[in-house]
Amino acid sequence: MAEQGVAQVWRRIKSMYRIEGNKCETCSTHYFPPRPVCPECRRKGKLELYTFKGLGEIYSFSIVRQAPDDFKRQMPYVIAQVELDEGTRLTAQIVNVDPEDVEIGMRVRACFRKIKEFGRGGIIVYGYKFEPVMKVTGHKQ
Repeated sequence: MAEQGVAQVWRRIKSMYRIEGNKCETCSTHYFPPRPVCPECRRKGKLELYTFKGLGEIYSFSIVRQAPDDFKRQMPYVIAQVELDEGTRLTAQIVNVDPEDVEIGMRVRACFRKIKEFGRGGIIVYGYKFEPVMKVTGHKQ
């Protein structure tokens, strides 16, 4: 498969560019990753596919200063528990900010970036990371 063909295949996998999970229509709880059964409602629950907005805040984080070989070029970097606005938490890398400026409670949004490359062919794996939401201020006149 040509390199262009590989990229086209990845672009066709829509879930690679969204954060998809479930929402229980019975109790309104959101889950990521998707679950086969609602842990709250059990058999009474009705799970539907749900695409998260990708907005939330940092619940906790750690600055990684020693990393596996595949991630050494990124050091130091931040890994965080992000609590999405819908209430579920997930683990992700925080990008586009100095690691020393990251804070608990910082507003973030999902962005999709290169995660790593595999093998000699350089197959690129993409996924979600999070970046700070810039505060909008008034325009200077």
